[in-house]
Amino acid sequence: MLNDKFLDRFQELHDKSEAMPTVASNRGTLWFERHNWFSWATDCQILIRAVFGETSPYYENFMHEMDRCNDSFNEVESMKRMFVSTKEAFEGGYVFDVERSISGEVLGDFIALAKEAIATGHKDVAAVLASAALEDALKRYAKINGLDVEDKDMKQVISALKSKSLVAGFRTKILDVLPTLRNYALHANWEKITEPEVNSMIGFVESFLLKEFSP
Repeated sequence: MLNDKFLDRFQELHDKSEAMPTVASNRGTLWFERHNWFSWATDCQILIRAVFGETSPYYENFMHEMDRCNDSFNEVESMKRMFVSTKEAFEGGYVFDVERSISGEVLGDFIALAKEAIATGHKDVAAVLASAALEDALKRYAKINGLDVEDKDMKQVISALKSKSLVAGFRTKILDVLPTLRNYALHANWEKITEPEVNSMIGFVESFLLKEFSP
């Protein structure tokens, strides 16, 4: 999963910072060779931007330290401490789950297109888009929660979610109906799909994304 890759990368860069050699001047002061710390800091910059975004305090503060660094021991150590703080924030779950966030954005685009399609009278196109978003959302949600749903159909995915109580209440009743509508859409049984049913599916997926894939 994406979050696991980020965790691994945070650890790799932390280990790299700990192994970074210092150089002593004739006066005994310590500093870091620029090509060493700058390479490490650039990798950190890319990671922090990917995880937190360019407008986050973590990214802005790290970039401020990086821009003013002149190879001195204290300034590079300041960047290292800031990186550790960022790493701990991510590991501690103090930021929103990245994988959910990215998934929500991608699937949200599908729903936006589905809403546009149905608004312009293209019910069938909207049904296909909403069905694809629904199935993908359920699978991603299941995987994020540790369920093995690879190569499973929608009914099996829903059953897996139910078995772990990841869906309950009114959601289960709606989800019992939606796979049939999804099958109609993906097998071009257009005469069996009504516009209110497509609107209902769009509304369900939209609310599901807002609840499970938004900060």
